[in-house]
Amino acid sequence: MREVLEQLEEKRREAHLGGGQRRIDAQHAKGKLTARERLDVLLDAGSFEEYDMYKAHRCADFGMQEQQIAGDGVVTGWGTINGRPTYVFSQDFTVFGGSLSETHAEKICKVMDLAMQNGVPLIGLNDSGGARIQEGVASLGGYAEVFWRNVQASGVIPQISVIMGPCAGGAVYSPAMTDFIFMVKDTSYMFVTGPDVVKTVTNEIVTAEELGGASTHTKKSSVADGAFENDVEALLEVRRMFDFLPLSNREKPPVRQTPDAPDRIEKSLDTLVPDNPNQPYDMHEVIVKIADEGEFLEIQRDFAGNILCGFIRLNGSTVGVVANQPMVLAGCLDIDSAKKAGRFVRYCDAFNIPILTLVDVPGFLPGTAQEYGGIIKNGAKLLFAYAQATVPMVTVITRKAYGGAYDVMASKHIRADVNYAWPTAEIAVMGAKGATEILYRSELGDPEKIARRTKDYEDRFANPFVAAQRGFIDEVILPHSTRRRIGRAFELLKSKQVEGPAKKHDNIPL
Repeated sequence: MREVLEQLEEKRREAHLGGGQRRIDAQHAKGKLTARERLDVLLDAGSFEEYDMYKAHRCADFGMQEQQIAGDGVVTGWGTINGRPTYVFSQDFTVFGGSLSETHAEKICKVMDLAMQNGVPLIGLNDSGGARIQEGVASLGGYAEVFWRNVQASGVIPQISVIMGPCAGGAVYSPAMTDFIFMVKDTSYMFVTGPDVVKTVTNEIVTAEELGGASTHTKKSSVADGAFENDVEALLEVRRMFDFLPLSNREKPPVRQTPDAPDRIEKSLDTLVPDNPNQPYDMHEVIVKIADEGEFLEIQRDFAGNILCGFIRLNGSTVGVVANQPMVLAGCLDIDSAKKAGRFVRYCDAFNIPILTLVDVPGFLPGTAQEYGGIIKNGAKLLFAYAQATVPMVTVITRKAYGGAYDVMASKHIRADVNYAWPTAEIAVMGAKGATEILYRSELGDPEKIARRTKDYEDRFANPFVAAQRGFIDEVILPHSTRRRIGRAFELLKSKQVEGPAKKHDNIPL
């Protein structure tokens, strides 16, 4: 029996070495952790249960039968993060460059199926050279099996991808269909076609980092939701995000105890909005002063800064936040911000996460670039997402809410549940100056008369009371009481139930 146990331990040691010490050292030299080291950081100590440790490829072409390595380039199984379970896979670049074979794909598909069956999130750590060329179409079939499962799991269990090395060609489409993508600066990249192919086809000379690095995908393409300095920082941020998310769409978001009083008053909010309506202020300040213990986990921080999206807790419960940011483009809605916020709203709705919307929006960004880029359909994505959402929704208008953007930003008309306004709120078709110049065009030659007309318009509409008189605003609240008011509103809305019309699925304006 002892001999059998020793053989088992030896096989485990071999599997844990992956492609061997030389390749492990090369991985470390690049500033990267190995597949197993990453899981040690991501998961609670001692919680990882590995599956298919000894599984190997079945390819006999190109001399592959001589290269059988246990695990076949991916470590799979499950563990816990702060005591809550998750399934994981971690690609091992030391084994065939982490390339995906038929059996490599089978291992990933196995944990995906188990995650769906048991209602548990899936976290994928990607570090792969792509399809294993020696296996040809079998490798491509493996990718397609993973893709299909990504789609089936969408909206059922949270799916998080961490790009921790190369992710190229068809491999990019699995992360693209997951809920969140994180990247590591300088060591990870994603692209459909690499720099060499780009140079051959288009004559463009570009580096891998410029084409598909973390900076590119967090600031330009919006493919990634966050970029971090190294493997450890990225994995710790995944642990932090995991604590905000429910295990599946069958559950409510997690609740944790907080020492932060639900009726905490923030007097500084009473003076946050400047007297000058054209002067910006930082909406981050509103969010952190409302949130439990000032914690705000922001999503896509480096993209479309005119809108803020992320998670906070109120009375210990997860809440998704969408907020216009007056510091960037005066908080206008544009193509990028509408897509960013629309996707985030749909995610929250899919996983029973209530949505808080903080509004200070002067309208949609004008210009030929926006119209030619499809602001009509892209703006409709955000409108569609809000109108479709059935989770509890609370809206607070802090200052401007003009034109169609007022409607889009979780107004009462598209079925937000509770709509508050600060006394500084202005709800109108447009600003006083523009409205006056249209309404009294014949008087434009008389500056004094126009100034008087503008003042009259401001007195009438530069406040929240006209909307409140019509019931479009439930209450005009004191800014310092915002945390208490929205916290109480969400507590009441926890039992909300809405049934939509029967349909196969919607047709969102993509």
